[in-house]
Amino acid sequence: MLIRDPKNAKFLIIRFSAFGDVVQTLSVPSAIKKTYPEAQIHWITRKDMAPLLKNHPSIDQVWDFDRKDGVLGLIKLTRSLRGEGFTHIYDAHNNARSRIIVWILRPWGFLGMGPQFIRRSIRRWKRFLLFHFRINTFEMPFSGQRDLLEPLLPWGISKFPPPAPQIFPSDESRQKAREVLKDYVGTIALAPSAAYFLKRWPKEYWKELIVLCPEHKFVLLGGPEDSFIEDIREVAPERVLNLAGRCSLQVSSSVVAESSLLISNDTGLLHVAEQLGKKTIALMGPAPFGFPSRPSTKIMEIHLPCRPCSKHGQGPCVNKEKFHQCLVDITPAQVAAELKTLLGRQP
Repeated sequence: MLIRDPKNAKFLIIRFSAFGDVVQTLSVPSAIKKTYPEAQIHWITRKDMAPLLKNHPSIDQVWDFDRKDGVLGLIKLTRSLRGEGFTHIYDAHNNARSRIIVWILRPWGFLGMGPQFIRRSIRRWKRFLLFHFRINTFEMPFSGQRDLLEPLLPWGISKFPPPAPQIFPSDESRQKAREVLKDYVGTIALAPSAAYFLKRWPKEYWKELIVLCPEHKFVLLGGPEDSFIEDIREVAPERVLNLAGRCSLQVSSSVVAESSLLISNDTGLLHVAEQLGKKTIALMGPAPFGFPSRPSTKIMEIHLPCRPCSKHGQGPCVNKEKFHQCLVDITPAQVAAELKTLLGRQP
């Protein structure tokens, strides 16, 4: 076990993106503070992700990087960090940009000099065995947050996520969310999109779910590219509000905070709900590494020998018997029953 000096410890977390990964990593600062209660914690992230971090009580400073500044801008920013005197660096991203930061802040790291350092492993060999030979050597059940915390065990930090909330929307974004929601505050939020098609519950199923729950209002969330979400709204336009493309990441997160429950594909808003401690139904398909970690989330999945089939659900579907079976076999009736149970009604 390493000797800790809580009064002098100063941590730098490196995680640039993506939305869901940054949100899951928000558990790391609180986990560090539990072991090093007087430590300072800094975080370097992508500029568009920075607002998600800035109200976190365990984060002392956020450094944002604009991708438009390129490698030279990253080098300039990192050089400005050299005087901060970090004692610990956690590379939670493990890409070319994060390696540049580490190289500048620990130029003699290969000799064991400079800040203590941990880089999160991508576990390429384990992934190769899983996806190509169906040999699973990962700890089960899958847990995205545990995978981000486990590398820090050598520093005495627990791999179990700290309790929610671990995301703290600003008062401004909460107010904007209320303004766009109007009389939809406290209703059910739906996140029908995902980065890859195979991670999406079928569009017709979302429509059927809304029809099966005539007593409820729904809010639809997504990005500006998710034009298909308007088709879902049209099944009951008098009680469905489509906010896809109308809200920033921060305001979308606040919409989840202002909702009673979220039903979501494996996407970033699922992790927002988790970090808020919101009741959530997670529709989990082909990908393993974004699995929810909190008891407030009901995981719905179909156990198949072909699952998981890819890191992000990018495909192709390898099920020879039934295309997209991992999500197609989760029926709207089943989801409606879980919804009523979570809201305190018997299915």
